[in-house]
Amino acid sequence: MVTEHGKLVGIARLAAESTPLLRKRRARYLSIEVKSVLNRCSNPEMPFYWTINPYRGCEFGCKYCYARYTHEYMGREEAGQFESEIYAKRNGDSVLEKDLLSSRLRDRPIAIGTATDPYQPAERRFKLTRAILERLAEWRGLRISLTTKSDLVLRDLELWKDIASRNEVHLNITLTTLSSQLARALEPRAATPRRRLFALKELSQAGLSTGVLVMPVLPRITDGPGELEALVRSVKRLGAGYLAARVLFVTSSIEKVWMPFLRERFPELVPVYRDLYRPPPGRLKVYRERISDLIRQLCDRYQLGRKPPSAGPSLEPGLWRQSLLPLDWSGDGPPLRPRSAAGPG
Repeated sequence: MVTEHGKLVGIARLAAESTPLLRKRRARYLSIEVKSVLNRCSNPEMPFYWTINPYRGCEFGCKYCYARYTHEYMGREEAGQFESEIYAKRNGDSVLEKDLLSSRLRDRPIAIGTATDPYQPAERRFKLTRAILERLAEWRGLRISLTTKSDLVLRDLELWKDIASRNEVHLNITLTTLSSQLARALEPRAATPRRRLFALKELSQAGLSTGVLVMPVLPRITDGPGELEALVRSVKRLGAGYLAARVLFVTSSIEKVWMPFLRERFPELVPVYRDLYRPPPGRLKVYRERISDLIRQLCDRYQLGRKPPSAGPSLEPGLWRQSLLPLDWSGDGPPLRPRSAAGPG
């Protein structure tokens, strides 16, 4: 809840009381205090129990990002605030030490980077992810995974090897396309696909368990069978042990950024998305099953797993529940710089 009796409460109050740290051209950084760095995952079907996100907000600015709603909890509801106001959890490593003293972590997997990227540009300056990893390195018997779009993960390669020597570790690279041009449009400030693939190779060659998350698969933009096969073939060659995929889902938070982007870059696909995502969910269900079958066939062909070993529930795309909203997909005004539905090569 943002307000109660006209007063800010909870995370909205903490955000309002946050301390400015730095301002850059595209983003400003603020410091926010937290009582715990561990957050309970409420979906029992997910392959993790606890989540850790060292930052609130993410500079990568991915057009399809589902996590924009997390800024709305803080009263930051404008579409661009998620990537322009980055909150650093300044005491995350110290409160994590208290969390680790609890038996709550026993046999309960921890996922780092479920809502914001732990290796986004802010990490180069504030090193909060590094501080948290140094705390985790002091323990044994934990089950840890991390997901990122950044090759900055290689900065901590030796630390990850140290953690993995006493804990179960899985490192996930998110990759939606092999096209650098398309990736730049979809994920403006994330590392290029080439740099992510290099990180995947280095992590794999270091003996770490690695996988690729093709999330989300974008209908008629990144879902071509040939494109997906090229991606699967590439990540297998570079040492990935598993791959999972999930089709784009749409919420009101995603719509604020995704729909203007779609109207600008792929205006001919607006009616396609309108028909696919409008209730009832029959068409979307059929489409998701087709993509799931295709990914399963490709993983079998290239001998890739569909989840990390010993990772608990499967990463089947059906486990992420779709939201179907009666959204207005009609658009206003002329589209800008229309692009081919097949994407830029």
